[in-house]
Amino acid sequence: MKRRAGPLHHYHPPAPLHGRHHPAAKVAKFGAGIVAGASDNDPTTVATLAVIGSTTTYELGWLALLVIPMLAVIQAIAAQIGAVSKRGLEDCVRSAYGRGWAVAALAALLIVNILTLAADLEGGGAALHLLTNVSYVWWLVPLGALTAVVLIFGKYAAIERVLRYAALLFMSYVGAAFFAHPDWGQVLHDSFIPHFDFRPVVVSGALALLGTTLTAYAYVWETIELSEEKPPVRRLGLVQVDAALGIIVAGLTFWFILIATGATLGVHHKTVETAEEAAQALAPIAGPYAQIIFAIGLLASALVAIPVIAATSAYVAAEMFGWRRSLDAKFARARAFYLTLIGCIAISVAIGFAGVKPITLLYYSGIAGGIATPLTMVLMLLVGRNSHLMKAHRISIWLAVCGWCVTAVVSGATLIYLVQTVQGGGS
Repeated sequence: MKRRAGPLHHYHPPAPLHGRHHPAAKVAKFGAGIVAGASDNDPTTVATLAVIGSTTTYELGWLALLVIPMLAVIQAIAAQIGAVSKRGLEDCVRSAYGRGWAVAALAALLIVNILTLAADLEGGGAALHLLTNVSYVWWLVPLGALTAVVLIFGKYAAIERVLRYAALLFMSYVGAAFFAHPDWGQVLHDSFIPHFDFRPVVVSGALALLGTTLTAYAYVWETIELSEEKPPVRRLGLVQVDAALGIIVAGLTFWFILIATGATLGVHHKTVETAEEAAQALAPIAGPYAQIIFAIGLLASALVAIPVIAATSAYVAAEMFGWRRSLDAKFARARAFYLTLIGCIAISVAIGFAGVKPITLLYYSGIAGGIATPLTMVLMLLVGRNSHLMKAHRISIWLAVCGWCVTAVVSGATLIYLVQTVQGGGS
């Protein structure tokens, strides 16, 4: 869920990799979204929540829960656009609003994608460091190369199935939250009585949380996925219900990660700065094995997320410039598409060598996502109500209103953060 909540988990397109899904059958068994949602915590999301829990304890618990319906709204809109228009979001924007807005959307998405990709590569490297004691830097090139090879030459779907279940290890945060014996009165108060102050650590934490869960690549990829799958519109409701169940499971996992880190680190004022410190939140349930469990889950989630982000970047660029785009195509038949994919990975690897700590880069990539997200959300909402593209199946008024409310929340957090940063009060 960056995913962040990921794309819909019910329809499965025919290419070797389409989003966070398996290209097996046209219609999978109902409930696939629950499993996928439960494992939808990529390294950026986990690190962001760990930092937030360690710096604000339970103060943003209400926002972690509020993200659930926000995600459901955005994913439902994206699903309807992809299924009805049979186009990805970038293609829709270019067709309806011209090349200028399409370039703006592409730039916003690519900047955040590359930062997120760099952060997740570092996250995977940090996980391997925990398992091997070899510096994360030495793992960046191998992870980047493996991603490129798998996407260009391999069959990612079978690997992804295994990795998704390995990523379910993050569900151990649920048990850790209880075994840490938090002050449940305070947890429930902070989670169900919304409140907000303007301390920089709270503002940046809120923006990072929104940015890492509502990150643009997730819903942009969903439009791409369903545009290629071309499911019958009559089945859209069932698809959205399954996805919503996955979003609920993912969102509750976000909440428990925040509680676990708040109860083990936040109450003791220990800010998470390394992967080893983030792993400490699992100590109440895993004891001496906390670091190993955290590392395996972090690595699995990185290996699921990294190819998705890289592929999203290539698909969106190809939509913008009209290139042949398919992970089914041979390299020679989709050269520009694959070179874009390789270029994004190479730039992300280079960023990883800049010396920024993995947890720091993971956290601030979430903030970058929050800053760039409003633009793509606005364009998506306009597309959703566009009668030329959506014809008789435009998104409903109530769904559009909910979408604009989500956009307003993210935009407000972004504005406050930018004002504080300019004034010198940002964290």
